Amino acid sequence: MSVTTDTFVRDDLLPAKAPPRNTVGVVGWLRQNLFSTPLNGVMTIIILAFIVWTVTPFIRFTLIDAVWTGPDRSVCATATGACWAYVKAYLPQFIYGRYPIGERWRVDLVFVLLLIGLIPMLIPRVPYKALNAIFLIGVFPVVAYILLTGGHHQFVGSLIPSSLMAPSPLRFAVQYAVFSAVILGLLALYARLAGRPISRTTTPAAMILGYIAVILVLVSLDFGLVPVETANWGGLLVTLVVAITGMVAAFPLGILLALGRRSNMPVVSLASTIFIEVWRGVPLITVLFMASVMLPLFLPEGVTFDKLLRALIGVTLFQAAYMAETIRGGLQAIPRGQYEGAMALGLGYWQMMRKIILPQALRIVIPGIVGSFISLFKDTTLVIIIGLYDFLGQIQASANDAKWASPVTGLTGYIFAAMVFWAFCFAMSRYAAFTERRLDRGRR
Repeated sequence: MSVTTDTFVRDDLLPAKAPPRNTVGVVGWLRQNLFSTPLNGVMTIIILAFIVWTVTPFIRFTLIDAVWTGPDRSVCATATGACWAYVKAYLPQFIYGRYPIGERWRVDLVFVLLLIGLIPMLIPRVPYKALNAIFLIGVFPVVAYILLTGGHHQFVGSLIPSSLMAPSPLRFAVQYAVFSAVILGLLALYARLAGRPISRTTTPAAMILGYIAVILVLVSLDFGLVPVETANWGGLLVTLVVAITGMVAAFPLGILLALGRRSNMPVVSLASTIFIEVWRGVPLITVLFMASVMLPLFLPEGVTFDKLLRALIGVTLFQAAYMAETIRGGLQAIPRGQYEGAMALGLGYWQMMRKIILPQALRIVIPGIVGSFISLFKDTTLVIIIGLYDFLGQIQASANDAKWASPVTGLTGYIFAAMVFWAFCFAMSRYAAFTERRLDRGRR
């Protein structure tokens, strides 16, 4: 008995069929990410129910039942929603504090100049980064200081006892020139003893001293602006001044402290370690209190510091200690072979750090650096304890105004403050994520 089999060989491809409808599109995404297993499905339903339970009342309070316009508290006294009319009425104070109304254009100009310098710096494809950095670091702070304070300010006079203060600008110029010459002479002597080129050691110091001299001259000139004391600053202006100054000043200081703690020189390493551990072991609120109340007690008679300046110094030193530990973690993550390769190329210590080690270390610790910046931005609210009314402090002060006092006024102010702080912090975190993706750290 024979068995006959028929065979068939297809000589063309079958047309591709569409994937199952439950694996693509919105349904497929939901099934894959939220309902992949029975447990995940139950957890998704519970979380969605919790979100609806919490978000619905918030939306009703802030949007549906909110009061948007009105002249005074009468429109919000019986309201069950947010009193946005109060925020609209006090918005200028939330931004400028008690800054004179006729001079607020100076604050607006400072904000515009900051954006003009910051936005091109944050966009990778924009050219002339070096010039942009010079503007942001060297030019903008001086221009902002003159605009905000009014210039014509004998800054040095507040730091030198009245008994030692020069009676004339000419005498002070001579004193500063002598001081600069002494500094440059000591650096030249050190370079000679260390066997290094004198010009390479003294030139950067001469440039720094010259830059300081130019700043002192500019801030002492009369530009025809009305002087505005920092006691009248407030609102978002103070928040941004404290946050930006602390971030910019603490970053290079933190790098130096991190390098100092890892230094092979015992004196430098011990001094850096003591500084870091002392400042990290003290709460920021204590630092601000000491800078505002206790520091003037230890200064010579006739020496005064502006309250905002004392706060800026305290915040900068405090933040630098945390920044140093963050950067030190990145330095320790660099393989030893990177150091050995740099030394094999004949690079000096600072060349090795600037060109090879620090760029890699800073890329590694981008999340930690941004986290420190975000923490500092939120910690600016603590300056209220020394009498500086930042953004949140201005909201707290305005909520007690009898003209707008109501059961929902204070809560509305806190919600508005939370929204503003969240916007700034979220923007910083998103830009940090963008930078990490651009540097592609995860695939290296």
